[in-house]
Amino acid sequence: MPPFEFSTDPGRLQREVIHGYLTRSYWAEGIPREIVDRSLDGSLNFGAYESGAQIGFARVITDGATFGYLADVFVLESHRGRGVSRLLMEEVQRHPDLAGLRRMLLITRDAHGLYERFGFVPPARPQGYMERHRPGLYLAPRPV
Repeated sequence: MPPFEFSTDPGRLQREVIHGYLTRSYWAEGIPREIVDRSLDGSLNFGAYESGAQIGFARVITDGATFGYLADVFVLESHRGRGVSRLLMEEVQRHPDLAGLRRMLLITRDAHGLYERFGFVPPARPQGYMERHRPGLYLAPRPV
């Protein structure tokens, strides 16, 4: 049996592991579990597993025809340095629902080297890129 398994089966996702990581990540700090669940339900999800335990994750938000956004990519700290992120990205690249996409985007603070190996480059026209970014949204008090 290979050391790692990869799957897009939504039934294999260990949502508590995914939420546990995302809630302490720099990009989704404090994210509520119900929002994580909704994000998973609306995405093509990739799980990385070792001995049945989830050790990594990535998801693609896509229309399945022209566009995809790669998000929430992580490998648990205890499993880093073993090639899991590279193998996980290979799985994403190979998926038939993503093969014909004209554009795929992502945002990263510190993993440029990983993504460059898979053809990601800075935007050719960054002046055309716009965003509505709300950092700290999940840490703000929610109305009762």
